[in-house]
Amino acid sequence: MNDYDTLAAQLTALLDTRDWLTNSAQTSAFIMQQVPDLNWVGFYLQREPETLILGPFQGQPACNPIPFTRGVCGAAARTRQTQRVDDVHAVPDHIACDAASRAELVVPLLVDDKVWGVLDIDSPRPSRFSAEDQAGIEQLCRVFLAASDIVDEHSH
Repeated sequence: MNDYDTLAAQLTALLDTRDWLTNSAQTSAFIMQQVPDLNWVGFYLQREPETLILGPFQGQPACNPIPFTRGVCGAAARTRQTQRVDDVHAVPDHIACDAASRAELVVPLLVDDKVWGVLDIDSPRPSRFSAEDQAGIEQLCRVFLAASDIVDEHSH
């Protein structure tokens, strides 16, 4: 089991720039290295209305774009609630990018009460993510958001 308080402190130290692009790349690499039994970690960003666009990630090439109406990432963005799925094959509208993925955890990233994007984590191990993992990854997402200058690019 991961010590997410320690990981949060390490991630805070790692994110020594305010640049969201650098920080998102570092965060996905950090989680991939530090959390066992993962095969994909990355960000999807809302750059178009009701649509997620692939951002920095670690793992196999991924699906892009993802509408809010489809899949686990879309559900996280649409509902603004973390999605923890024990078996993605049981999700009717699951978007299978990597056939090896079985469990998925998707945390919505909110900035000024708007969906900025999501952090998507996949595992080849069914039921990989516990409630503790969910809380820990949500904590790491708060570290990422606090460290990063994120502006609403739609307001310009």
